[in-house]
Amino acid sequence: MNYTRADLINALCAEWDYLCHDDFDPENDLTTEEYREELQDYTLEQLVEETSTGDGYTLDEWMENWG
Repeated sequence: MNYTRADLINALCAEWDYLCHDDFDPENDLTTEEYREELQDYTLEQLVEETSTGDGYTLDEWMENWG
């Protein structure tokens, strides 16, 4: 894998911001900053899992979209 923890966290936050942009619920959704803070406690393996990538959608493809 060619991605650092910081790369994955930045990309996950970019995706989070995009997904919450039009449908943000302040009572139930984390802000992007809160999500970033939560991700700081994740292991590298957990960060990769959070991307929901696999055989059909690779981590490289996901990083092209969000990284």
